[in-house]
Amino acid sequence: MTLRPAAPGHGIVFRRVDAGADIAALWRNTADATLCTALSNGEGIEIKTIEHVMAALAGCGVDNALVELDAAEVPAMDGSAAPFVALIDRVGTVAQEMPRRAIKVLKPVRIASGPAHVALLPDHSFSMSFEIEFESPVIRCQEMMLGFEPDTFKSELSRARSFCLADEVERMRAAGLARGGSLANAIVVSGDRVLNAGGLRFADEFVRHKLLDAYGDLYLAGGPIIGHFRGSRSGHAQTRMLLAALFADPSAWCSTTLAEPGTLWPPAMVARGAALAHAAGD
Repeated sequence: MTLRPAAPGHGIVFRRVDAGADIAALWRNTADATLCTALSNGEGIEIKTIEHVMAALAGCGVDNALVELDAAEVPAMDGSAAPFVALIDRVGTVAQEMPRRAIKVLKPVRIASGPAHVALLPDHSFSMSFEIEFESPVIRCQEMMLGFEPDTFKSELSRARSFCLADEVERMRAAGLARGGSLANAIVVSGDRVLNAGGLRFADEFVRHKLLDAYGDLYLAGGPIIGHFRGSRSGHAQTRMLLAALFADPSAWCSTTLAEPGTLWPPAMVARGAALAHAAGD
């Protein structure tokens, strides 16, 4: 995978160099997928597991970039967004001569799907809250709320890794999923133990990762959101449904520009140079 700079107004676009297809990272281009977020061009070409790199781009304030891939899935890295953030920070970003486009939530939008609930609520800035509940004694109930300043994502969420229960691994592999999964790119919980040698990066790393995933998925709105996101026992599918519901109601949102970006977000940014994802450990 290679991250390349792009011109103002370009947005985030994924390119399958092996298939000759470009797909804009927008909610309307998402496809049904299991345990991840995927884009589709509607003609059989897909790009899977985009949520972590999308979260990194959002957290670094990158509005315009070309993400080149030679396969159908974004590299797993360590299961978090931190390696992507490190690469973007390494090459740097530049402000572009164009105000940032943002999506302002004007009225509550809610989606319920079984025990899962998600909502977008009006607010003066961007914030998130999430709660999870698992039978696992290691995870149990966790909740977190964050108000976002420029470095909040990097310090509070970017290092939180994907997680799974050990008894789920074999079922997923039998279904053709997570074949590249290992302790190197996910937290694995077995009974009352975390199997990873280094343990957890945060005591509540599980809910932090759910926030990270939602943060990346929300960037499929096409820009930063001004409002509050609330999630409860939800996942990628519910967040995609929430964006679809938001944009289906013209009275629920408006497009705006951030005339004073320093008060809320950085100016429009683009990655400088090219960052190679496979070089994260170099």
